[in-house]
Order: sequence, then C-alpha cells, then structure tokens
Amino acid sequence: MNKNSAAPGGSPPTAETFPGYQRPDGRVGVRNYVAVIPTSVCAAVAAAKIAALAEGCVALPNQHGCCQVGADFEQTRRTLIGLGQNPNVGAALVIGLGCENIEAADLAAAIARSGKKTDCLLIQDCGGTLSAAAEGARRAALLARDLSALRREPCPVSSLVLGVECGGSDFTSGLASNPAAGFVSDLLIQAGGTSILAETTEFIGAEHLMARRAATPAVAQKLLDLVRECELRSLAQQVDLRGSQPTPGNIAGGITTIEEKSLGCVYKGGTAPIENVLAYAEAPAGKGLYIMDSPGQDVDSVTGLVAGGATVVVFTTGRGTPTGTPLAPVVKITGNAETAVKMRDNIDIDVSAVIRGERSIAACGRALFAEMLLTAGGRLTKAESLGHREFGIYKIAPTF
Repeated sequence: MNKNSAAPGGSPPTAETFPGYQRPDGRVGVRNYVAVIPTSVCAAVAAAKIAALAEGCVALPNQHGCCQVGADFEQTRRTLIGLGQNPNVGAALVIGLGCENIEAADLAAAIARSGKKTDCLLIQDCGGTLSAAAEGARRAALLARDLSALRREPCPVSSLVLGVECGGSDFTSGLASNPAAGFVSDLLIQAGGTSILAETTEFIGAEHLMARRAATPAVAQKLLDLVRECELRSLAQQVDLRGSQPTPGNIAGGITTIEEKSLGCVYKGGTAPIENVLAYAEAPAGKGLYIMDSPGQDVDSVTGLVAGGATVVVFTTGRGTPTGTPLAPVVKITGNAETAVKMRDNIDIDVSAVIRGERSIAACGRALFAEMLLTAGGRLTKAESLGHREFGIYKIAPTF
C-alpha cells in the first residue's frame, strides 16, 4: 500500500500526507490539467478541438454563456471562474466567440487572480473556428509543456477539498454507502480538511435535523430558508416535490418517500458542525463542513462542487451510475452487492459487506478514505480511465 494512504487501524489521518500539486494561491491540486474553457456554447466545439489536439488539456463543454441575464448570468460566470481557479487546473485557456455576454478577457483575468497562467483568444479575431483551433492548440500545448515540469510533492491531507454526492440511490445507500462517505467526510475534517455536501432537494424532510448541526443560529436559518425556497420554486411550477420524488429508480430500489430518501442522503455529511451554506459554485471561506445549494441532477451538482473548489468527489450510488467530471476524480461507491457486479466497470468501492453484517461502517469508511488518498495521489478512478467527463451548469432562469 502507498505509504501516504490511510489504512484501517493505521495512523490518525492528521499525520497523513499525499502527493499533490502546490498552486501559487496556496491551494493544492490532485490533477494537473490545462482547462480549455469556452465562454459560451458558440465556442464549445472549438474548445473541444483544441483540447483534443494538445496533450494534458481538458475542455469544458459549456452550453450557456450568452443571452443570460441577472442571477442566471452571474451564476454561469461564477461557475466558469471557479472551474478555472480549481486547484486541479494548473493553467487555463479561455475561448470566446467574441460577441457573447461573458467576455473572454474578463473571465481569463478573473481566473488569473489565482496566480496560474491564463490565456485567451476570440474565434472572430482568428479567421473562424479552424484557425482558432489551430492557434488555440499552439497556446494550449505551450501551457501544457510548462505544466509538465511541475512535480507532485508531499501535501497535508488538510489541503484536500472533498465533494460528496449521491445518485441512483436505493435502500442500501442510506444504510451503507452514504454513512461510509460521511465517515470519510468526518475523518477529513478531523484532519483539518474541507468537505462540501450538495443537493438541496435531498435535504427536504431532513432539513430540521441538519439545522441542529449548524455552527450558528444564522447558519441554521440559512439552511432552512434554502430548502423552503427550493420547495416554493417547485410549487410555483405546480409541482410538489414531496409527491414527485423519489424517482422511479429510487422507488424500484426500495425508497418510498422523499423524506426517507433525504434521511439516507444526509448521512453523506457525517456528524461535523455545518460551518455555512454556499451558493452554487461558491468556494468555502474556511475549513470544515459546508452545504452547497445545488439541484438533485448529478452532473450539474458535481459541476457546482468542483467549481466551488472540490478537488476529489466521493459519489455514492445504489442503482449504479457512470458519472464523472472533467476536472476532478470521482470515486464511485455502492452498498448494493448486485450493483457492484452489474456496474463493475464503473464502481470503485463495494461496501455491501455492511448490509451483510460482515464489516462495520467505520471499517468501510477507513478503506474509502484510503482509496480517496490513493486517488488524490494520482491513481485514476474508473470514471477517469473510461473517459467519463460529464458536464453541466445549473441553470436557474430562462434564456432571453
């Protein structure tokens, strides 16, 4: 076993390190990508071509960025900046068409405030998409060559930012995989790290229990207001989430009500106090456990976590899902032995031994913590090795 990984019954996590990439702003990455970021859907194809031509580059297939207004525009901009500033990104190349709402130079300047090398170009100034792809590939390759000289070095576990997510939940999720993920969250926070729990829709019915763990009464009220606003948005569309959830897959997996689903989902947050409630794609201001406002749609939620600074994601699933993300490794965990076999191409950790009474949640949590550290140190997850780079930005208003 890697000497930097945690092992069941081994040293306390506070003594652990992992090999990571030190960034100019003091944060630590677990991957070393050049992010090719299109400011709008009009630049997405050019960005994809550039990333395909230059080794070490990853494109973000942004479908928004134009004709958005108000809070919706600000959220897309905040998300793209957060993704560019994520510590797993060593450098960024911003690609704009030249006439969209989000300006490439503005976005590049905001990302550059993190201290990393950032460049930008406009398709309309290059002669079109073919010329932009060629010029972009030249610039991206230069950034990638510079990054390739950077070496991993021992970094404290406290520098990790964990995003916890669930998708395709079933009855085993709340009994095994979610508590194991929560155990990992607690271990990381005990070591001085940061954990972010998302999916507002999956607090419904359990929000009062989460509010009791808030660090202050103001944070508790913020959490309760967040859930209430989510329900009101649903009712405004003549949909009652308490009647339309759980999903068909959840029901087939043995979950009967949204409250039952939420009571299982919140186990992913462990037992630590909740320091604050974040907007979608907002970065935590400190260490500890944070709540992020995000939808129950897995891809959009994970994108928000990574834009908020998550460098590694632990994703629990009962039914099985292949979801990954372009910039952060996603460790997939299930508590369902049948799913572990049926989705073996995509599941990294099987904790169904908890259901069979053969292993404790704590033992599985320590094993998952060790897996997280190995992943942070460079080992590919199954989602990464299979090229799963699903991407979506949470949209909150109509496009005009």
